[in-house]
Amino acid sequence: MTMIFGVPVQALMGQLLVGLINGSFYALLSLGLAVIFGLLRVINFAHGAQYMLGAFAALLLLTVGGINYWLALLLAPVIVGVFAALVEKTMLSRLYKLDPLYGLLFTFGLALAIEGTFRYFFGASGKPYAPPAQLTGAVNLGFMFLPIYRGWVVVASLAVCIAVWLLIEKTKLGAYLRAATENPTLVQAFGVNVPLLLTLTYALGAGLAGFAGVLAAPVYQVSPLMGSNLIIIVFAVVVVGGMGSILGAIVTGYMLGVVEGLTKVFYPEASNIVIFVIMAIVLILRPAGLFGKDA
Repeated sequence: MTMIFGVPVQALMGQLLVGLINGSFYALLSLGLAVIFGLLRVINFAHGAQYMLGAFAALLLLTVGGINYWLALLLAPVIVGVFAALVEKTMLSRLYKLDPLYGLLFTFGLALAIEGTFRYFFGASGKPYAPPAQLTGAVNLGFMFLPIYRGWVVVASLAVCIAVWLLIEKTKLGAYLRAATENPTLVQAFGVNVPLLLTLTYALGAGLAGFAGVLAAPVYQVSPLMGSNLIIIVFAVVVVGGMGSILGAIVTGYMLGVVEGLTKVFYPEASNIVIFVIMAIVLILRPAGLFGKDA
């Protein structure tokens, strides 16, 4: 049996895959957080609840409407995005001119309300969601068996992350969004509907969380608590990458997922805290984050 640093290759590659899968969810969720914070200056503590809403939307679309995984992958993020847009338009938008703490407290309360509602109707136990038939089984790579669905999660996550980065950094809409955060009055003077842009931005960030929730549904069980178990780690990822940095959210999401996976191989006792240790070190050496800009 081939060994690397005293660890069987198959075990090492298996944990690398686990790290990449976790990193895929970290990247998608931290990207949504970075988009919202970077453009709205709102720390969206409801992001974990929106991730959970995406998973439940896929589950309910299947059980109630008979809608399969592929269609749910398109519809669930839209449903979560529309819900987020309504929240932003009716409540969150009233807090933009106040201290950012009010936005954090509001989204934290919103997350508790959403999770409490779903726990009341669905209970705290998880519910299974089967992957589509086209993505079942595994591929033999020689040194390990790669589950097809887990490979799909990594590819789909990476594709969406790159598409969002291109949208914000390379398109006219992205330029409007960035300009609206710097000088909304001037942008509105040019005929751009800034409030609508901000609503769409919040909906986009929430939709990314919903998309991650649909991807996660066949990997983890669909549970009202699935978002609260993940959101603290995702906040740590965003801090390491740099608050508001789109590229930082993507790169550090995958990077920290892989580091976490490797830690489970070489030092399992530290696997639950390694991301927070890295966050503390980064904050000491570079408070703005790896990709953030100093104030």
